[in-house]
This record gives sequence, C-alpha cells and structure tokens, in this order.
Amino acid sequence: MHGSSKLLEEIVPSLVTERIESVKAGLIGAGAFTLAKLLFLAAQDLSASFIPALHFNAGVMNGIWRIELAIEIAIGVVSGFLFGVTYRYVIRSDRNSHLKDGAVLAFGLVRGLALVETNLVLSELLSLGGLVLQSIVCFAIARLILDLAILRKLIKPFT
Repeated sequence: MHGSSKLLEEIVPSLVTERIESVKAGLIGAGAFTLAKLLFLAAQDLSASFIPALHFNAGVMNGIWRIELAIEIAIGVVSGFLFGVTYRYVIRSDRNSHLKDGAVLAFGLVRGLALVETNLVLSELLSLGGLVLQSIVCFAIARLILDLAILRKLIKPFT
C-alpha cells in the first residue's frame, strides 16, 4: 500500500502541472487567435468605408452587427483556446514542422470549411474562400505565438 501511495504522490502533481500548462497554452492560443481575428475584422471594416457596396446602414443593423461581432469574438476565443491546448499535445517536444503545419491546416480548414458549408452560395465562393484563408492565417498566427511562448519557456511542451 505504501508503494502505491508514493506512486500517486508522484503522478498527481505531474497531472496538475500538465493541466496548468495546457490551460496556459489555451489562453495564449485564445489571445493570439482573437487578436488576429480582430485585425481581420478591423481591416474588413476599414475596407467597407472605402467601398460603398460593403457599407451598411446604421440603426438596427448596427445593433445586430454588435451582437454578431460579440459572437464572432467568442467563437474565436473558444477556437483559439482549443487550438492552443491541442497544439501543445500535437507537437510535444518534436521539432517536426510538418506536425506544426498540419495542426494549423487541420484547424484552419475545419473551421473555414464549416463556415463555407453553412453559407454555401456559389456566387460567393470567392469570398467564402477568403474565410477559409482567414481561418488558416489566424491559426498560423496563434501557432507562431505559441511557438514563441514555448521557446521563451512561458509554457512547456507536453511530455
């Protein structure tokens, strides 16, 4: 019984440490993804002011736009958090860039193609392709920030 108690004392702190590192990776991923998403939204808003066809009327639409924006940001936070946690487990302490690129593409394509699937109108296929590309870029930025955090030892890779 004494041996199993000793083993449990060694395992539990290790699990707690791994979970803390995963939460840190998730928070960094959420922050990085959300920042990238906000930059895309700002660029989209800026381009709308230069292209009258993209500009919409204020009033009721403005209130709806704020709700949609809040939902988009919340989804971005969740997506970035899940990416950060998963990315930490995928890369472990491996230096294989294909794993890192694959994680970005997998998350970016799944998120982007889900947006395309729900909004599929053939005449808008080009703009929907932009959504896929935007998702991939947001996850790539999150990856770079996570890699930097691991390099600076702010978070530890999964062991």
